[in-house]
Amino acid sequence: MTDRADAIIVGAGLAGLAAAAELADRGKRVILLDQEPEHFLGGQAFWSLGGLFMVDTPEQRRMGIRDSAELALRDWMGSAGFDRAEDGWPRRWAEAYVAFAAGEMRPWLHRMGLRWFPVVGWAERGGGWADGHGNSVPRFHISWGTGPGVVRVFADRVLAHVAAGLIDMRFRHQVDDILMENGCATGVSGTVLAADDASRGQKTNRRKADDFTCRAASVIVTSGGIGGNFDLVRKAWPRDRLGEPPATMIAGVPAHVDGRMIAISEAAGGHVINRDRMWHYTEGVRNWDPIWPDHGIRILPGPSSLWFDATGRRLPPPCLPGFDTLGTLREIMATGHDYSWFVLTQTVIKKEFALSGSEQNPDFTSGSWREVIRQRILSGRNATGPVEAFKTHGADFVVADTLEQLVEGMNRLGEVPLDGAGLRAQIEARDAQVDNPFTKDAQMMAILAARNYRGDRLIRTAKPHRFLDPANGPLIAVKLHILTRKTLGGLQTDLDSRMIGADGRVVPGLFAAGEAAGFGGGGYHGYNALEGTFLGGCIFSGRNAGRSQAVA
Repeated sequence: MTDRADAIIVGAGLAGLAAAAELADRGKRVILLDQEPEHFLGGQAFWSLGGLFMVDTPEQRRMGIRDSAELALRDWMGSAGFDRAEDGWPRRWAEAYVAFAAGEMRPWLHRMGLRWFPVVGWAERGGGWADGHGNSVPRFHISWGTGPGVVRVFADRVLAHVAAGLIDMRFRHQVDDILMENGCATGVSGTVLAADDASRGQKTNRRKADDFTCRAASVIVTSGGIGGNFDLVRKAWPRDRLGEPPATMIAGVPAHVDGRMIAISEAAGGHVINRDRMWHYTEGVRNWDPIWPDHGIRILPGPSSLWFDATGRRLPPPCLPGFDTLGTLREIMATGHDYSWFVLTQTVIKKEFALSGSEQNPDFTSGSWREVIRQRILSGRNATGPVEAFKTHGADFVVADTLEQLVEGMNRLGEVPLDGAGLRAQIEARDAQVDNPFTKDAQMMAILAARNYRGDRLIRTAKPHRFLDPANGPLIAVKLHILTRKTLGGLQTDLDSRMIGADGRVVPGLFAAGEAAGFGGGGYHGYNALEGTFLGGCIFSGRNAGRSQAVA
């Protein structure tokens, strides 16, 4: 082992692995540092559903989806809403990623061994206007093996280079300082943390065992965002757009997603832009079997659940399940409360409820068709095992045979007493819309439109039915919390992943990729994400950093 290399990478998540693999492919010697234990390799990506935003793929074409780079870029730009002077590099990163997603991305990943579930998901369907936010067509490709499968193909490349002596992986190495001399990066220093055998994802100790210093002419920061640090989330919260931050939040990411390297990079000369742009979900539920502190899980809903605010008022369009995440967050926070409700039936939960995360989808994670068929087709009236477990054990779930019983259970969980008569009137009005294919209800229109897509009709959208008909029961209510997840802004970088300082100049030797860089440029999403663009952004920006000829 030596403390000198061509490049030091800080963070062994997906972006760090992609960068390390590409650098070693070029014969560069790399030291890869991470503050967590070795069995945490892959970071936050390990816990993901493995969804990738790709464009005009064989999977799309087989499902009858007509997509193109031009349509995808139009959707991206309509969603991003770039409107700031510093959005120049984010815009260029967005254009480059869409070109990658419509071109080399799938064949490159396919050669590495990745495969995808044949039904393409239609995530983040938008705010209602053709030139605004949202995906015009389904683009969410679930990887076989989910997050662990995506991590594995990059980890295997890295481990091969470890065996060849080109990559030196050092875990429990917490970087505290980026070393700079005459304005140029020369290495890092920090703390060797005490060993910790905590299970993957759990919070680990920060006890000091030793100090370390490593030297290299290039330092690449791939340490992730701030979603596990509620204090930083609240500090950056865009009050002008989303109101006051929630008094209560749950965490969609482990505690090690702490944002500490972003401040360390700033101290070294990096520049954070778009700090107020962030991506948090409105459909979070407390994990009944938690792994990390305040562990929450996102419900990935189909379009049929009725969505009510904390007072029992049905949310207005386009605040529909699966359509406009931040628009719905803004609507919820405007009520003065930080939670909302889904009301649905067993018929809906069976077909439409999925849970985000690799551990909540053991069938997809296993990569076994037999498991997918057993969990999702041969389960009778039941939803998947993990969903049924939440229905049984989850603190935010209420199950009842009658609406009166359901409201009683909701009132035990909520802070605002609900009026059962008012809730009944809204559900009955909705039920009256299901007897024919004509409707004035925007959500019913969305359901009928969704069922025009073969993938939604087969596995994601229940046939319209009356919620108050006992044959479709029991009734189910879910209390939904704000779930922290992604940092959309970050360290500004050029297309070579070089950090750009506040003066607009490149900081020699400093690079960033992944969520720490806003997935490219300091925020290639702009204000809104189209889903599948987080893993995709880590892969793309890590790849760019590893291929950058600017790396010494």
